[in-house]
Amino acid sequence: MNRVVPLALGLAAAFLLTAGASASGGESVVTYIESAKVIAAFAEGKPLLEVPAYKVHASRREKPGVAEVHERDTDIIYVLDGTATLVTGGTVVDGKPTASDEIRGAAITGGESRKLAKGDVLVVPNGTPHWFKEVSGPFLYYVVKVTAPAPAPAGEARR
Repeated sequence: MNRVVPLALGLAAAFLLTAGASASGGESVVTYIESAKVIAAFAEGKPLLEVPAYKVHASRREKPGVAEVHERDTDIIYVLDGTATLVTGGTVVDGKPTASDEIRGAAITGGESRKLAKGDVLVVPNGTPHWFKEVSGPFLYYVVKVTAPAPAPAGEARR
């Protein structure tokens, strides 16, 4: 499992560099998460690291989920084990805001279905509906969430 950490974090770093994002606005901070903590996080499906510019989650699914739209987070998914069908695009059914910049709903109509399996990487851009429609559990995957800056208030330019 340790060899997967550099891939997931490398994808996030590449995305952050191309997007011009910075976790701290200054010096880089190196984060090391030992394998025992990573394994424990996958056992329950928990975040490994969350900072304003990005998040790294050790995700675990045993069953389908709800449809989601993250207005500011781009999800970079790397599958470790299991299979799932993920629907992207389309329209969220009964979508309702559940938190700032987050919408959840019962399902997705339309969209494109993809069967995800071990070793697959998928990038879901912010604002794109997505839904784990079918899961052959346990389905284990890293998600690196890269957060876009908040939009500037009306009448103000972003710096």
